[in-house]
Amino acid sequence: MDLNQLEAFLTAQTKKQGGITADQAAVIAKFWKNHRTKIRESLINQSRWDNTLKNMNWRVDLKSQSRHVDQINTPVAIVEMELGKNGQESEFLCLEFDEAKVTQMLKKLSEIEESITALTQTT
Repeated sequence: MDLNQLEAFLTAQTKKQGGITADQAAVIAKFWKNHRTKIRESLINQSRWDNTLKNMNWRVDLKSQSRHVDQINTPVAIVEMELGKNGQESEFLCLEFDEAKVTQMLKKLSEIEESITALTQTT
C-alpha cells in the first residue's frame, strides 16, 4: 500500500464507528512510513516456498578440450547461479551453454518476459 492508499484507509478507519482515533492513525502512518520496506521484505521472504536466485555471474570461455576436434576453440557461456533462502546457506549451480543453447535460452526468457508483461499491463 502506498502512502496515498494508507491515508485513505486510515481516514476511513477514523470515520468508521468503533474505528481508530486520529492519534492512533498518526502512529500507524508513522510506523508504516518508517518500516514499509522491512515489512514488505519480511512478507515476501515468508511467502516463498522454494529457493530464489540470489546472484548470477557469467563469462564466455573458449573450449580447450573436447571429445570432438571440431568443438575445440568454440565459445561457451559459463553461468553460475547462487540459489537459496535468506538466512540459509546457498547452493551454487554452474551451467555451460554453447551458442545454440544460449539462443534457445534467450528465446525462452523472451517468452517469459512477454507473459509477465501481458499479465501486468493495465488496460
